[in-house]
Amino acid sequence: MGTTALRSLPEVVLADNSRIPANPAPGSKGVASFLEQVRQTPAPHERSSRGRLVFALDATMSRQATWDLAQGLQAQMFRTTAALGGLDVQLVYFRGFAECRASRFVADGAGLADLMSKIQVQGGHTQIGKVLRHIREETGRAKVGAFVYVGDAMEEAVDDLAAIAGELGLLGVKGFMFHEGHDQSAGQAFREIARLTGGAYAAFDASAPGKLAGLLSAAAAYAAGGRMALERQAREGGEAAQKLLSQMR
Repeated sequence: MGTTALRSLPEVVLADNSRIPANPAPGSKGVASFLEQVRQTPAPHERSSRGRLVFALDATMSRQATWDLAQGLQAQMFRTTAALGGLDVQLVYFRGFAECRASRFVADGAGLADLMSKIQVQGGHTQIGKVLRHIREETGRAKVGAFVYVGDAMEEAVDDLAAIAGELGLLGVKGFMFHEGHDQSAGQAFREIARLTGGAYAAFDASAPGKLAGLLSAAAAYAAGGRMALERQAREGGEAAQKLLSQMR
Protein backbone atom coordinates (compact mmCIF):
# COMPACT_ATOMS: atom_id res chain seq x y z
CA MET A 1 0.00 0.00 0.00
CA GLY A 2 1.07 3.61 -0.27
CA THR A 3 2.51 5.81 2.44
CA THR A 4 0.13 6.34 5.35
CA ALA A 5 -1.54 9.74 5.18
CA LEU A 6 -0.05 12.41 7.43
CA ARG A 7 -1.83 15.21 9.16
CA SER A 8 0.08 18.18 10.59
CA LEU A 9 -0.68 19.51 14.07
CA PRO A 10 1.18 22.19 16.08
CA GLU A 11 4.72 20.97 16.86
CA VAL A 12 3.91 17.34 16.14
CA VAL A 13 3.17 15.23 13.07
CA LEU A 14 0.67 12.46 13.60
CA ALA A 15 -0.06 9.62 11.18
CA ASP A 16 -3.72 8.96 10.44
CA ASN A 17 -4.05 5.18 10.59
CA SER A 18 -7.47 5.05 8.98
CA ARG A 19 -5.89 3.71 5.78
CA ILE A 20 -4.41 0.66 7.44
CA PRO A 21 -5.68 -2.28 5.38
CA ALA A 22 -8.30 -4.63 6.71
CA ASN A 23 -6.99 -7.76 8.40
CA PRO A 24 -6.23 -10.47 5.84
CA ALA A 25 -7.99 -13.80 6.19
CA PRO A 26 -6.19 -16.15 8.59
CA GLY A 27 -4.15 -18.93 7.01
CA SER A 28 -4.99 -22.58 7.24
CA LYS A 29 -2.63 -23.26 10.13
CA GLY A 30 -4.17 -23.47 13.56
CA VAL A 31 -3.28 -21.71 16.78
CA ALA A 32 -0.99 -24.54 17.84
CA SER A 33 1.06 -24.15 14.69
CA PHE A 34 1.23 -20.40 15.19
CA LEU A 35 2.46 -20.84 18.74
CA GLU A 36 5.13 -23.32 17.70
CA GLN A 37 6.47 -20.90 15.09
CA VAL A 38 6.38 -18.06 17.61
CA ARG A 39 8.30 -20.20 20.08
CA GLN A 40 11.02 -20.78 17.50
CA THR A 41 11.23 -17.11 16.53
CA PRO A 42 14.33 -15.63 18.20
CA ALA A 43 14.17 -12.42 20.18
CA PRO A 44 15.42 -9.33 18.31
CA HIS A 45 19.21 -9.24 17.98
CA GLU A 46 19.56 -6.05 15.98
CA ARG A 47 21.46 -4.06 18.60
CA SER A 48 23.46 -1.91 16.22
CA SER A 49 20.77 0.74 16.51
CA ARG A 50 18.47 1.91 19.25
CA GLY A 51 15.60 -0.28 20.31
CA ARG A 52 12.12 0.62 19.07
CA LEU A 53 8.96 0.34 21.16
CA VAL A 54 5.36 1.12 20.19
CA PHE A 55 3.50 2.54 23.22
CA ALA A 56 -0.23 2.18 22.57
CA LEU A 57 -2.99 3.54 24.78
CA ASP A 58 -6.75 3.56 24.84
CA ALA A 59 -7.70 7.27 24.92
CA THR A 60 -11.47 6.83 25.16
CA MET A 61 -13.37 8.71 27.85
CA SER A 62 -12.92 6.16 30.64
CA ARG A 63 -9.14 6.50 30.38
CA GLN A 64 -8.50 10.04 31.64
CA ALA A 65 -6.99 9.06 34.99
CA THR A 66 -4.74 6.40 33.48
CA TRP A 67 -3.74 8.67 30.59
CA ASP A 68 -2.53 11.23 33.13
CA LEU A 69 -0.76 8.48 35.07
CA ALA A 70 1.00 7.11 31.97
CA GLN A 71 2.07 10.61 30.99
CA GLY A 72 3.75 11.01 34.36
CA LEU A 73 5.47 7.61 34.26
CA GLN A 74 6.65 7.31 30.67
CA ALA A 75 10.02 9.03 31.22
CA GLN A 76 11.08 6.07 33.35
CA MET A 77 11.11 3.89 30.23
CA PHE A 78 13.89 6.02 28.77
CA ARG A 79 15.87 6.07 32.01
CA THR A 80 15.65 2.29 32.23
CA THR A 81 17.09 1.80 28.75
CA ALA A 82 19.82 4.46 28.77
CA ALA A 83 22.52 1.91 29.59
CA LEU A 84 21.21 -0.48 26.93
CA GLY A 85 21.82 1.88 24.03
CA GLY A 86 18.63 3.89 24.29
CA LEU A 87 15.08 3.54 23.07
CA ASP A 88 12.92 5.18 20.41
CA VAL A 89 9.21 5.20 21.29
CA GLN A 90 6.20 5.77 19.08
CA LEU A 91 2.92 6.79 20.71
CA VAL A 92 -0.23 5.22 19.25
CA TYR A 93 -3.70 6.02 20.55
CA PHE A 94 -7.34 5.82 19.60
CA ARG A 95 -10.40 7.78 20.68
CA GLY A 96 -13.64 9.31 19.42
CA PHE A 97 -15.24 8.21 16.15
CA ALA A 98 -12.77 5.89 14.37
CA GLU A 99 -9.78 8.11 15.21
CA CYS A 100 -6.53 6.13 15.54
CA ARG A 101 -3.19 7.91 15.24
CA ALA A 102 0.53 7.26 15.54
CA SER A 103 3.20 9.82 16.38
CA ARG A 104 6.72 10.01 15.05
CA PHE A 105 9.30 8.02 17.04
CA VAL A 106 10.83 10.07 19.85
CA ALA A 107 14.10 9.47 21.64
CA ASP A 108 13.50 11.01 25.07
CA GLY A 109 10.89 11.33 27.77
CA ALA A 110 10.41 15.03 27.27
CA GLY A 111 9.49 14.48 23.64
CA LEU A 112 6.94 11.80 24.48
CA ALA A 113 5.47 13.90 27.28
CA ASP A 114 5.08 16.78 24.82
CA LEU A 115 3.16 14.51 22.44
CA MET A 116 0.90 13.19 25.18
CA SER A 117 0.16 16.66 26.56
CA LYS A 118 -1.53 17.61 23.28
CA ILE A 119 -4.07 14.78 23.45
CA GLN A 120 -7.38 14.81 25.29
CA VAL A 121 -9.47 11.69 25.84
CA GLN A 122 -12.77 11.38 23.96
CA GLY A 123 -15.64 8.94 24.03
CA GLY A 124 -15.59 6.07 21.57
CA HIS A 125 -15.14 2.34 21.05
CA THR A 126 -11.91 0.37 21.21
CA GLN A 127 -9.80 0.07 18.04
CA ILE A 128 -7.24 -2.50 19.11
CA GLY A 129 -7.30 -4.14 15.68
CA LYS A 130 -6.13 -0.92 14.04
CA VAL A 131 -3.33 -0.64 16.60
CA LEU A 132 -2.11 -4.18 15.91
CA ARG A 133 -2.26 -3.72 12.13
CA HIS A 134 -0.25 -0.50 12.47
CA ILE A 135 2.42 -2.30 14.50
CA ARG A 136 2.59 -4.99 11.81
CA GLU A 137 3.09 -2.30 9.17
CA GLU A 138 5.65 -0.42 11.27
CA THR A 139 7.85 -3.45 11.87
CA GLY A 140 7.83 -4.02 8.11
CA ARG A 141 9.69 -0.71 7.78
CA ALA A 142 12.16 -1.24 10.63
CA LYS A 143 12.30 -3.78 13.44
CA VAL A 144 10.04 -3.09 16.42
CA GLY A 145 11.35 -4.85 19.51
CA ALA A 146 8.05 -4.91 21.37
CA PHE A 147 4.81 -3.07 21.95
CA VAL A 148 3.01 -2.04 25.11
CA TYR A 149 -0.76 -1.71 25.19
CA VAL A 150 -2.56 -0.09 28.12
CA GLY A 151 -6.35 -0.29 28.26
CA ASP A 152 -9.39 -1.36 30.23
CA ALA A 153 -11.89 -2.60 27.64
CA MET A 154 -12.28 -4.63 24.44
CA GLU A 155 -15.25 -4.19 22.09
CA GLU A 156 -14.01 -6.11 19.03
CA ALA A 157 -14.01 -9.68 17.72
CA VAL A 158 -11.41 -11.63 19.67
CA ASP A 159 -10.70 -13.99 16.77
CA ASP A 160 -9.82 -11.06 14.49
CA LEU A 161 -7.42 -9.66 17.07
CA ALA A 162 -5.90 -13.10 17.64
CA ALA A 163 -5.18 -13.52 13.92
CA ILE A 164 -3.14 -10.29 13.78
CA ALA A 165 -1.45 -11.09 17.10
CA GLY A 166 -0.32 -14.39 15.64
CA GLU A 167 1.26 -12.58 12.70
CA LEU A 168 3.10 -10.25 15.07
CA GLY A 169 4.35 -13.27 16.98
CA LEU A 170 5.79 -14.73 13.79
CA LEU A 171 7.54 -11.40 13.16
CA GLY A 172 9.13 -11.58 16.62
CA VAL A 173 7.22 -8.59 18.02
CA LYS A 174 6.34 -9.32 21.64
CA GLY A 175 3.18 -7.75 23.04
CA PHE A 176 2.97 -6.55 26.65
CA MET A 177 -0.72 -6.13 27.45
CA PHE A 178 -1.33 -4.09 30.60
CA HIS A 179 -4.93 -4.25 31.80
CA GLU A 180 -6.53 -1.75 34.13
CA GLY A 181 -9.61 -2.88 35.99
CA HIS A 182 -11.54 -6.13 36.02
CA ASP A 183 -13.40 -6.38 32.71
CA GLN A 184 -13.40 -10.11 31.96
CA SER A 185 -13.78 -9.81 28.20
CA ALA A 186 -10.84 -7.43 28.03
CA GLY A 187 -8.75 -9.63 30.27
CA GLN A 188 -9.41 -12.70 28.13
CA ALA A 189 -8.57 -10.87 24.91
CA PHE A 190 -5.44 -9.24 26.33
CA ARG A 191 -4.14 -12.57 27.61
CA GLU A 192 -4.70 -14.15 24.20
CA ILE A 193 -2.88 -11.35 22.38
CA ALA A 194 0.04 -11.63 24.80
CA ARG A 195 0.15 -15.41 24.41
CA LEU A 196 0.08 -15.36 20.61
CA THR A 197 2.85 -12.75 20.39
CA GLY A 198 4.99 -14.58 22.95
CA GLY A 199 4.72 -11.59 25.28
CA ALA A 200 3.03 -11.18 28.65
CA TYR A 201 -0.13 -9.92 30.37
CA ALA A 202 -0.43 -8.04 33.63
CA ALA A 203 -3.29 -6.35 35.44
CA PHE A 204 -2.83 -3.16 37.43
CA ASP A 205 -4.83 -0.64 39.41
CA ALA A 206 -4.42 3.05 38.61
CA SER A 207 -4.51 3.77 42.35
CA ALA A 208 -1.12 1.99 42.65
CA PRO A 209 1.08 3.79 40.10
CA GLY A 210 4.22 1.95 41.15
CA LYS A 211 3.01 -1.27 39.54
CA LEU A 212 2.41 0.33 36.14
CA ALA A 213 5.78 2.09 36.40
CA GLY A 214 7.52 -1.23 36.95
CA LEU A 215 5.67 -2.89 34.07
CA LEU A 216 6.54 -0.09 31.64
CA SER A 217 10.20 -0.20 32.67
CA ALA A 218 10.37 -3.97 32.24
CA ALA A 219 8.79 -3.86 28.78
CA ALA A 220 11.13 -1.05 27.75
CA ALA A 221 14.13 -3.06 28.93
CA TYR A 222 13.06 -5.93 26.69
CA ALA A 223 12.53 -3.66 23.68
CA ALA A 224 15.98 -2.12 24.09
CA GLY A 225 18.04 -5.09 25.23
CA GLY A 226 16.08 -8.26 24.54
CA ARG A 227 15.46 -11.10 26.96
CA MET A 228 18.89 -10.78 28.57
CA ALA A 229 18.09 -7.23 29.70
CA LEU A 230 14.77 -8.36 31.15
CA GLU A 231 16.46 -11.27 32.94
CA ARG A 232 19.04 -8.90 34.39
CA GLN A 233 16.29 -6.64 35.70
CA ALA A 234 14.58 -9.67 37.25
CA ARG A 235 17.81 -10.80 38.96
CA GLU A 236 18.15 -7.34 40.45
CA GLY A 237 14.81 -7.76 42.17
CA GLY A 238 12.43 -6.32 39.61
CA GLU A 239 9.07 -7.87 40.45
CA ALA A 240 7.49 -6.69 37.19
CA ALA A 241 10.33 -8.21 35.16
CA GLN A 242 9.94 -11.48 37.02
CA LYS A 243 6.19 -11.52 36.34
CA LEU A 244 6.64 -10.87 32.63
CA LEU A 245 9.42 -13.43 32.25
CA SER A 246 7.32 -16.11 33.93
CA GLN A 247 4.89 -15.92 30.98
CA MET A 248 7.25 -15.39 28.05
CA ARG A 249 8.36 -18.31 25.92
